[in-house]
Amino acid sequence: KASTTSTSMASVLHIVLLPWSAFGHLLPFFELSKCLALKGLKVSYVSTPGNLKRLPPVPSNLEKLINLVQLPLLSEGKLPENAEATIDMPLEKVQYLKKAYDGLKDLFEKVVVHGSPDWIVHDFVPSWVLEIADKYRVPTVFFSVFSAATLAFLGPPEHLQSRTSPKDFAYAPQWFTFPTSIKYTNHEAVSLCSSLNQIDASGRSSAERLQAAIRGCKFVAIRTCREFECRYVDLLNQLYKKPVVPVGILPTLVERRTNSSTEDTLVNRTFRWLDKQRPGTVLFVGFGSEYRMTREEIQELAYGLELSGLHFIWVLRKPPYVNDENGVLPNGFEERTRSHGVICINGWVPQVEILAHKAIGGCLFHSGWGTIIESLQFGHAMILLPMMADQGLNARLLVEKGIGVEVERKEDGTFTREGMAKAVRYVMVEDEGKVFRVRARQMKAIFSNQRLHDDYQHNFVCNLYNYAHDHTNV
Repeated sequence: KASTTSTSMASVLHIVLLPWSAFGHLLPFFELSKCLALKGLKVSYVSTPGNLKRLPPVPSNLEKLINLVQLPLLSEGKLPENAEATIDMPLEKVQYLKKAYDGLKDLFEKVVVHGSPDWIVHDFVPSWVLEIADKYRVPTVFFSVFSAATLAFLGPPEHLQSRTSPKDFAYAPQWFTFPTSIKYTNHEAVSLCSSLNQIDASGRSSAERLQAAIRGCKFVAIRTCREFECRYVDLLNQLYKKPVVPVGILPTLVERRTNSSTEDTLVNRTFRWLDKQRPGTVLFVGFGSEYRMTREEIQELAYGLELSGLHFIWVLRKPPYVNDENGVLPNGFEERTRSHGVICINGWVPQVEILAHKAIGGCLFHSGWGTIIESLQFGHAMILLPMMADQGLNARLLVEKGIGVEVERKEDGTFTREGMAKAVRYVMVEDEGKVFRVRARQMKAIFSNQRLHDDYQHNFVCNLYNYAHDHTNV
């Protein structure tokens, strides 16, 4: 059995994990930490004090195996007060977070010296880990929280800095040896080209960091499974010329709520409302923690939801250009939709528990890889509105798989309320969209299969043991 890994190995390994300071990275690394601890491995999870406080609690049965290691972040006054993650700042400030994060290098070296780890599992941003790992002869794993399709599109390390214009990102690269729709649209390519290749305040580009992470590690671990991304995983093995090991999708275990508490909180009010809805009739709407929607986007989205006539839960992050919640939505919107909509502005809600509720029937969201995984765990069809980074490629992947529909957009990337309402109704209620609902329910068999993903985790741990005494990374 996979759960007996630790007793079947000669000694217990100590693994240090270092994620980038974005919650789309922090949480998957935390889930991986729990998986490793469940296999009996000793884990040191390293981040800043503020980020560690915002993680879910370590399960009581794993407290002796998971050590949360704090490294204080020192900024040069360019970051908002107490800001330690990308969620705490506008996008243009993230470059200063990277610079401050790079300043953790010396402190992290002390963690390695005192902890004597057998492995370092790191994100792509702290590629400076490799210098420390080589110095102390510790093998490393680059753990990617991106889809295999995204990494395959970006290509082998030697090509990561060779794309210099947006048009280079707007078509499928030559190393795709099979038909695929994985590419950026023109407006996405302009944004991606700038963000990937631009040298920021930290003195490095994202492409340079990713290139170093791939080249320097012993092998690449990736949050996916072959049942969903087989051909992209196989292609990555060829492109990287080193092992690419899926760790499964790291499903979040959650118990469906049955009796909502009577305490009058935002979360409890939300679940009491959900309990009154018919199964599969509510649309979940959310755009993650990174992207801040413009006023125009929020207005069109609101009017589109109203036009659709569907019941919905909208988790909305208040944008920086409004001083209070009243200035976010169109006049009268909340009153007009009060009978069939719940809007959560800037309040924390347990997204996975909401997605697990029987009333949810579909998701309108940004195509973030983490939310895709959470949605497919519960078999929800998807309406896709990618906003940044890898999200466009994820959206094309879901369309390719027949489990999602993109909201129609103009050449400049804008969308209309009519197009929004059309896409939502097509996927959620219309007969022609039934194929998407059926296909998404079929995906649930893969994404909620705990035994399948436990096998992937077991294989990952076996790789850690098999390579543990080979101290060369490259």
